[in-house]
Amino acid sequence: MIYLYIITVVLLWGYALLIGYYNRGWKKQPAASAPDNYTPVTPLTVIIPARNEEANIDNCLRAVAAQVYPPALLEIIVVNDQSTDKTAEIVQAANYAKITLLHRETGLADDQAPKKRAIEAGIQQANGRLMVTTDADCIAPPKWLRQLAWVHEQTNAQMIAAPVMMKREHSWLARFEALDFISLQGITAAAAAQGFHSMCNGANLAYTKAAFEKVNGFSGIDAIASGDDMLLMQKIATLYPHQVRYAKSTDAIVETLPVSSFRLFLQQRIRWASKARFYQEIKLKAVLLLVYSCNFLLLMAIIAAFFSLNAIFPALLLLLLKTAVEWVFMWKVASFFDRKHLMLFFPLFQPLHILYTVAAGTFSQFGQYEWKGRKLK
Repeated sequence: MIYLYIITVVLLWGYALLIGYYNRGWKKQPAASAPDNYTPVTPLTVIIPARNEEANIDNCLRAVAAQVYPPALLEIIVVNDQSTDKTAEIVQAANYAKITLLHRETGLADDQAPKKRAIEAGIQQANGRLMVTTDADCIAPPKWLRQLAWVHEQTNAQMIAAPVMMKREHSWLARFEALDFISLQGITAAAAAQGFHSMCNGANLAYTKAAFEKVNGFSGIDAIASGDDMLLMQKIATLYPHQVRYAKSTDAIVETLPVSSFRLFLQQRIRWASKARFYQEIKLKAVLLLVYSCNFLLLMAIIAAFFSLNAIFPALLLLLLKTAVEWVFMWKVASFFDRKHLMLFFPLFQPLHILYTVAAGTFSQFGQYEWKGRKLK
């Protein structure tokens, strides 16, 4: 057992250096919102792929229609991804904005990457210069598009990752999800500031149509079920290495709904992790390997504590070390998202976070998963 603890401490030391690097990146990432006198000039197309979202799509569209953005420069495209509920009917009935509804037809060749095909269909019909993608269960603040356009116009960014946060909920699972999102968003912003590796979330992402076409869109990654965000970002970042930005502004925070059960949460995270084996960036692969290895050994230490009284104290000590390593970084990011109260639960959720990280990382590399009624590989 002593060797397990020694190796775990060594990996935690490496993990601490990584988190310290992210912490410096978070501080380095400029936090700024568009000035009051700013007038956008960029034509935007908001693309919303939607599958069985009858409970959420109307609220999403109302938020997009209420944007503080010149109507002549705004285009909204909803791509109905073979919904079996009333999603399409609700979109057609919307009379508060000009919305184009497209239907993605069934096709055997693209069944493994339906979301990519939906986004691709929207981009083909888009007239805007900047493509903005979000999910049908997301709610955007009024200045969301204005902020993305400002970042694009100020920096000539070809791709912009932007913040995503869980809506305020009171269940233990929603709090756990929110903390997980906080860590992912902090890493996304920090990595962008340091130019370290690519990371983003398709619920709040923008890229120029020209860049999308220049990298041949999803070509080469179109057989992979997930990765409409990060795999595309890697392609664009390779071609435009200094033109990928993060919109660190509270005006750009899009809120999304938590999943309703831990099983769905794990399925979602397995889907996200499934694209990891297709990453081309060596740095990102190294980070993922370090994080997985560290959590795997921590899980082994926790399991050992159930079989030996002598293993309880080392397991608790290792959990305390991991919590201490992450605390400062998490506190700063939670403050940005106005979720500091969630940090009360942060130490308590450590064992569950370790378990889910190992489970998602392991199962994502094998077999298939289910998402929105589809079985995907």
